[in-house]
This record gives sequence, structure tokens and C-alpha cells, in this order.
Amino acid sequence: MPTTKTLREGSTRKRTAILSAARELFLADGFDRTSVDAVAARAEVSKRTVYDYFGDKQTLLRAVVDAIGQSLITTIRRTLDDTLTDLTEAADLEDALVTFSMRISTDMLDSAEYATLQRLVRAESGHLPHRGYNSMADTPDEALAERFAAFAAAGMLDVPDPRLAADQFIALTFGVALDRLGSANAAEDTRVRPLIVEGVRTFLRAYRTV
Repeated sequence: MPTTKTLREGSTRKRTAILSAARELFLADGFDRTSVDAVAARAEVSKRTVYDYFGDKQTLLRAVVDAIGQSLITTIRRTLDDTLTDLTEAADLEDALVTFSMRISTDMLDSAEYATLQRLVRAESGHLPHRGYNSMADTPDEALAERFAAFAAAGMLDVPDPRLAADQFIALTFGVALDRLGSANAAEDTRVRPLIVEGVRTFLRAYRTV
């Protein structure tokens, strides 16, 4: 089998087919019961092609999880662009931040992609690089921090440390909902929205310029 250094990029079509096949089989049969032969057959490629592109089954699982994570990051960035761009008045921040948070709690947290990611990470944690492996890493937090830095530059927020502010915003909104309700999915639980609204207001009391 090739080492990671010799893995092929190959064609996008074949990579997508292999990832799609692996995702379906890992979800249906689990990591241990899914064979590379089965992945190759479903993707309509040779077993050697699977090895050439991904090296081994564990790397393939990680690639599946990472691909889902990237899809969710795209959703977050699109939501940031839709809700927290072109704001010019500090008075509009509360509504914009609530809208952003509610969109995340429905468009992302209620999505099939998010449910799939959670299911795979829970079920196959022993085959991922470490327990609690997060394919999105710090990307969402950093993207939100960039937006807070822009608001600070415009004089709407006072945030000496934008990344810390992003972490605190997430804790005050989604974190509180998760702690109190076990979920921050507003599509499933109407109690999420009031917690998010109060979290946004608490955040603004700390960071809004006077």
C-alpha cells in the first residue's frame, strides 16, 4: 500500500465517488464491517484505486469526516456573509447576531450533514486520530472572530481579543443551549431561541461600544 506521501490526488470524480461510497457504508455497516472491496465496488473503481487515493481504511474514514466538516464550514461562512456583512449601525448588531445564531441552529445543526458527522464521530471515535476529533477544528471560531474584528474596526464593538470574544459568544449562545437543553437545534426545540437571544444581549452588554 502507498504511504501518505505517495497518495494520488487523482480525478475529482473518482475521489468523490469513493468518499460517497465509504460514507454510505460506514453509516450502514460501521467501520469494522466495511471492507475496502465493498467501497471499491460501490464507487465503481478498483480496490487499488481506493488505496492509491487514500492509503488505508482509517485514512479514508478521516477523509469522509473531514469532507463533511468542510461542507459545514461552507454553511457557516455563507451564513456569516448573509447575516453579518455590510452592517453600519451598532443598533443593528443585536438583530443581526440573533439572525446569524438562529440560522446556524437550524441550517447547520438541523442538517443531515451535521447529524451524519455527529453519528460518525460518536460511533467510530476509536478509528479517528483522537477522541473527540473535530474535523472543523477552530475554523468557525476564527471566521466569527474576523467578523468581530471588522465590527471593532468600524467602532461598533470594543473587542481587544476578537478570538476570545468569538469563544465567549459561542459559549453564551450555543453553549448555554447545549448545557441547559442538551441541544442547540432550534428546529427541534423552541426553547433554544430565548436562550440565544439572551446570550446575544449578554455578549453585547460586555462588548458593545458605549
